[in-house]
Amino acid sequence: MRRRTMLLGAAMLPAPAWARGGRTVDVLYAGSLLNLMERGIGPAFDATGDDIFRGYAGGSGALVNQIRGGLRRGDVFISADPALNDRLGAAQGNWVRWYIVFARSPLVIGYNPRSSFVDALRTRPWYEVLQQPGIRIGRTDPVLDPKGALTVRMLRQAEEFYHQPGLADRIMGIGAAGQVRPEENLIGRLQSGQIDIGFFYAMETADLHIPTIALPPALSLAARYSVTILRNAPNPEGAARFVAFLLGEAGGAIMRQHGLEKVAPVLAGDDAAMPALLRPLIHS
Repeated sequence: MRRRTMLLGAAMLPAPAWARGGRTVDVLYAGSLLNLMERGIGPAFDATGDDIFRGYAGGSGALVNQIRGGLRRGDVFISADPALNDRLGAAQGNWVRWYIVFARSPLVIGYNPRSSFVDALRTRPWYEVLQQPGIRIGRTDPVLDPKGALTVRMLRQAEEFYHQPGLADRIMGIGAAGQVRPEENLIGRLQSGQIDIGFFYAMETADLHIPTIALPPALSLAARYSVTILRNAPNPEGAARFVAFLLGEAGGAIMRQHGLEKVAPVLAGDDAAMPALLRPLIHS
């Protein structure tokens, strides 16, 4: 039976665990990891034993809000910004007592190779093209998604770097009503031609062979991915096995295949609360 993944706000329901003969591990993860999780990590984890991966993709900030509000329950939470774990700490319901930073991916500008703006993008500065009338830009909500926040930050820094006062507001004002989209479907909009250009992580564009515009080192910002097991996880043992798989050699190989840069796993928070299974994988 094919695995089904629920995108936040979508009507698609996951296949029940009993239908596949095992116990599910519900993983709430940053939408930028959709392809990696559903086509890489998830199937490979399923093949290791009785546990069954079931994923929920969304903006990391939106997932935090849903966890805190009791609207979304899961075993594992993977964020594109480690700082968001603090919003689930002791003062916010104690959902997260520890987390592990394990990967990173730089912010890039990706474009549709069939866009009418392709020639301009290849011959003119990107920040000039992004101000042209008619260009359709895509980005995520800076309040709900770390990628959206990094996008705004990069554009503000670009004002200084290129000596272009007001650049960020001009770009973000181009078709502003239609720019902000949910993280989990933004790249699909680019591929289908609904937008010409957007802000993504390098792993997303590399994994799907989407052409990109290189940003100078001064504007190089990156997502840092963290993973934790949530308090009151329905399947804590399965969750620990999933995190161990993710951080192990097999998980690392799959990340590299999908263009995600694995870093030495580093623990933050209460190490006594972390499952013993994970201790050998952590770098002090």
